[in-house]
Amino acid sequence: MSEFVRVCKVSEVPDPGRKLLEVGDRTVVLFHLEGEFYAIDDVCTHDDGPLGEGELEGYSIICPRHGARFDVRTGHAQTMPAVRSTAAYETKVEGEDVLVKVGDV
Repeated sequence: MSEFVRVCKVSEVPDPGRKLLEVGDRTVVLFHLEGEFYAIDDVCTHDDGPLGEGELEGYSIICPRHGARFDVRTGHAQTMPAVRSTAAYETKVEGEDVLVKVGDV
């Protein structure tokens, strides 16, 4: 899949807030922060922890298992024990719909 897919309405995700989604064969966390939407895999690259269950501090999500931090805008691993980024996906808003583009990674 390498096209945008409608995942929810803008009104379904508070700002700030998040929503766990199934997009194709991936579990993705959609974040709504300061009027923008960001989407990353719901997987910590350290031990496959569920990032969507972590604490959000600014644009960083903290893995609930061992505290690795990831930038929700880019998926970039910011702190140990994670050394690899998690996948980030392009998002866009069309009218009241939020769309995510999840390609082959």
